[in-house]
Amino acid sequence: MKLLNQSLKYLSVSLLFVVSLWAFVFYFNILNEIKESMDEGLENYKRQILYKVQADTSILHQNNFEEGFFAIQPVARAAALSAKDRYTDTMLYMQDADDETPELEPVRMLSTVFEHQDRYYRLDIINSMVEEDDLVKELFREALWLYLVLVAGLILINRYVLQRLWRPFYSLLDQLKGFRLGSNQALPVVATDTKEFSDLQQAVRALLQHSTETYEQQKEFIGNAAHELQTPLAVATNKLELMLEKGNFEAAQAEGIGSVMQIIERMVRLNKSLLLLTRIESKQFLNEELVPVHLLVRQSVSDLEEMAAFRQVSMTLSASATLFATMDNALATIIVSNLVRNALFHNIPSGTVQISISGHTLTIRNSGHHEALDREKIFSRFYKPGARQSGTGLGLAIVKAICELYGFSVSYDFAGGLHCFVVDFQTHR
Repeated sequence: MKLLNQSLKYLSVSLLFVVSLWAFVFYFNILNEIKESMDEGLENYKRQILYKVQADTSILHQNNFEEGFFAIQPVARAAALSAKDRYTDTMLYMQDADDETPELEPVRMLSTVFEHQDRYYRLDIINSMVEEDDLVKELFREALWLYLVLVAGLILINRYVLQRLWRPFYSLLDQLKGFRLGSNQALPVVATDTKEFSDLQQAVRALLQHSTETYEQQKEFIGNAAHELQTPLAVATNKLELMLEKGNFEAAQAEGIGSVMQIIERMVRLNKSLLLLTRIESKQFLNEELVPVHLLVRQSVSDLEEMAAFRQVSMTLSASATLFATMDNALATIIVSNLVRNALFHNIPSGTVQISISGHTLTIRNSGHHEALDREKIFSRFYKPGARQSGTGLGLAIVKAICELYGFSVSYDFAGGLHCFVVDFQTHR
């Protein structure tokens, strides 16, 4: 969820809480004010009725509410002396002009006691609360509308004001997404008067400047290392070959020199693999294109047909669809070549290599060891499942590094006596 929407969500929830609390307090305050106003009116009615009793004693015979808004009942002297004015909310049957029959309606009642000619009477005065309830309901609706208007206002502010305020941040973010080390791009820059965004821009530019310098130094080191290591190894190999051609060595001596040459050749392959792995991890492959992986697989199988026949390994290829991947063509070739060669060279006589291609996956199954390899270590550097393995132990590590570079996935399984490697060329990031 975007930051702007996050802020809107929290503001809306907070506003709902504040408005709800305000509505709750407002409701009871208004209700209290209404009741106090009604109580004052009842008190005024009380004084008017007592004044009328002095002039017209027939009022004392109005003992129910059918004849008006008050009722008078005689009470005993003891009860009258202990009585106090009491205000209560109750329900009474009342009939308005638009009612066909009496209906229960809320009323506010004042119960009091007065003395007239040495006799005591209880006076009950009522005042309808129907209009007051309608007023409270109207206030509640107004509070609800207030909340909706405030939320709508926040959405508009979020869309027109906050988006304008955060525009430099999103501009900087878009430039960072498109920035690639080693591509000679200009450092991100945005025009803003906001101090926080200016500080963020300066920090990002400083970090990218440092990363770019480190990247260039690493790239230069890799290039120098490749040259400085490959040259002496090549010279040593050439001198050993000359010694074998010109020297008159015994069989044991020649075999020893041959072993040294094999060690040097293995060092050359190891050096190339380590340098390649370093370049992959430092993201020095920037030429992305749509690569036809299915054609690379066919070419790799064709190149290794003679080797497979020599090792008595049958290779089969089935393709249910074409397979394309957006990546560096050289790295795609390395993935295919390493997996196919790995399946061929780590096989057994009369073994099989089964290659299948679907819309987005490359699956390679091969016979070999009769037990599953260690799934936790299979893609680790220098992992060799058997002591007789003469490879560098970096082939699968390179495949894993390339897949991680582009967000692909590579997995290993062992089923039906076959080792299975699956590369999913869909991006999972």
